[in-house]
Amino acid sequence: MRICRIKRDMAALATAEVCDSNASLLHSGELRVLHPIFQIYGQGRAFSGPVVTVKVFEDNVLVRELLETRGEGRVLVIDGGGSMRCAILGGNLAQLAVNMGWAGIVVNGCVRDVDEINGCDIGVRALASHPLKSNKKGVGEKHIPVYIGGAFIHEGEWLYADSDGVLVSKSELST
Repeated sequence: MRICRIKRDMAALATAEVCDSNASLLHSGELRVLHPIFQIYGQGRAFSGPVVTVKVFEDNVLVRELLETRGEGRVLVIDGGGSMRCAILGGNLAQLAVNMGWAGIVVNGCVRDVDEINGCDIGVRALASHPLKSNKKGVGEKHIPVYIGGAFIHEGEWLYADSDGVLVSKSELST
C-alpha cells in the first residue's frame, strides 16, 4: 500500500458557518449546497479552492490529464454521470493529485483503492467505492459547466468541503 503525504497550510471555512452567515447568497443562488450524497475519503477532511471541471463517463483519461497539471490549490470536480459500474479515481491518481498540488477532488461517481486514497493528504468526495477500473478511451469534455449534487458548477467557482457537506460559491468567500 502506498502512503502519500504532503502537508499544506489550508484554512478551510466551516460550511455550516458559511451557510449561517450567508443567507442572502444562498437565497440568490450565488452560494449552493450540494445534496448530501458524497462519502468522505482521504485525509483532507476539509478543503477548498477554485474549481476545474471535467465530464466523463466510465473513462478516466481526461481526469489523469488534468491531474498531471499543476493543481495550485484547485479542486477537480468530476462529473462521472453518477455511474456505479466502475471507479473513475483510484490510489495512483489520488497520489498524483497530491504530488501536483491539488486541494481536493469531488467525484460524481465511484473511487477505488480506498485504503490508498485514505492514506493521502487530500480531500476526496465520491458517491461510493467500486473495485472495477474505468475505460481508457479519452472520451469526455474538460472545462465545461457540470450538474452534480443538485447544482450547476462552473469552472472558476469556489468549492468548500468539510465533514458537514459541500458548498459551491460564484466567488471566493472569507470569514
